[in-house]
Amino acid sequence: MRHLFAASLLATTMLSLPSTAHAQAMSADEAAALRAELDALKAKVQTLEARLDAATTPSAPAPAPVVAAPAPAAPSVTAKPATEIAWKGAPELKTADGWSFKPRGRLQVDVASIDAPAGVTGTHGGLATEFRRAYLGMEGKIPGGFGYRIEADFANSAVDLTDVYLTYATGPLTVTAGQQKPFWSLDELTSDLFTSMLERAAFTQAFGFERRVGLSAQYKGKAVLLQGGVFGDNANDLNSDSNNSVSLDARAIWMPKFGNAQLHLGGSGHWRNINDAPAVRYAPRPFVHTTNSRIVDTGTFNATSERGLGVEAAALAGPFHVAGEGFWQTARRPGLADPTFFGGYAEVGYVLTRGDARIYKDGAFDRLAPSRPINAGGPGAIEVNARYDYLDLNDAGIVGGRQQTFGVSLVWAPISYVRLTANYGHLMFEDATIGSATGDRDYSADAFGLRTQIDF
Repeated sequence: MRHLFAASLLATTMLSLPSTAHAQAMSADEAAALRAELDALKAKVQTLEARLDAATTPSAPAPAPVVAAPAPAAPSVTAKPATEIAWKGAPELKTADGWSFKPRGRLQVDVASIDAPAGVTGTHGGLATEFRRAYLGMEGKIPGGFGYRIEADFANSAVDLTDVYLTYATGPLTVTAGQQKPFWSLDELTSDLFTSMLERAAFTQAFGFERRVGLSAQYKGKAVLLQGGVFGDNANDLNSDSNNSVSLDARAIWMPKFGNAQLHLGGSGHWRNINDAPAVRYAPRPFVHTTNSRIVDTGTFNATSERGLGVEAAALAGPFHVAGEGFWQTARRPGLADPTFFGGYAEVGYVLTRGDARIYKDGAFDRLAPSRPINAGGPGAIEVNARYDYLDLNDAGIVGGRQQTFGVSLVWAPISYVRLTANYGHLMFEDATIGSATGDRDYSADAFGLRTQIDF
């Protein structure tokens, strides 16, 4: 192509030159000028050919652009949900900023019978049933270290407040304000969901252990538990102007562990100023709650104050446990001798199912949770217990009677939140306040009870 271009250029140039017809007539100067013009034209043609070659020669491909390898993707981070839901017998809701809420409740249905000699009112055989407890409430935490619990008992067509309090916790210290249990007795402070018998020891009933409105504090160390508070009356009795007593209660527990063994040693003290209702009565039910008969009973007598002193001990090792308590209650009667009454018990228990054991937590017994529940193909947890219980309400001229009970129980927890308890007790009375049809006040009775229970 470049030769064609050069030939065309030369032809065009030649047409512009003077006709050769008169070449013979050119002078020497004209011939020299023509040669110079031809040389210049040749140089231009060579320059144009070089440019044409450069334009038409294929260029080397441009290097491919360097593309940086993509950075490895950052691992996916799932943001913490605003609300977490766990399951502890019922749904428990927790937020990232420290709020929590959980409904709570329990239902206990009892079938029981007590067979005492004829004439002992309300105790002569037959089965009785009752809703022993039907609690419904809620609990949770509030940011800043606060917590709350609100609960009421709806059993037997009545509504009674049980736990209603606010807590504040910082490190090992917890402060509680509201209706709560004062610090009496291992058996009393063990939840009724986890007791070894249907009813607690006779002295806890006789001496009026119940929830009261107050302000308390608890310090929990690794092996030490210190509890104390000031209390008024039960919230369900506050509508009465005469119920304005004040009490001071304290409890100290040493709870070391030695390998797999747990030890519990402690004591408690109680002082109560009765104020505008200077009277007391000490009278328990006979081993079951379905009867309101009080076979041992001091009756109501005048007293301006009372003081109590308790000792308690327990040990747990694998499936085996032992426990025992004693409590002395003194009533002050101005101008008269002050009676001191005593109650106590000794207990032994064993969990029969492999891998299960009674649990201890924060100065009290806790839930019997099966390691092989029936929904996982196991037998649940099975526990047997035996207890000797004693109560003496005779002193300083007051004859309330003496009660001894030999009791045994069988506990089956098919899953953690369902429990069936059966117990039998043989009771022996001296100086009973309710005589038999023949007038006898020293006699025995037999009691049986069965409880079906669910909680959440």
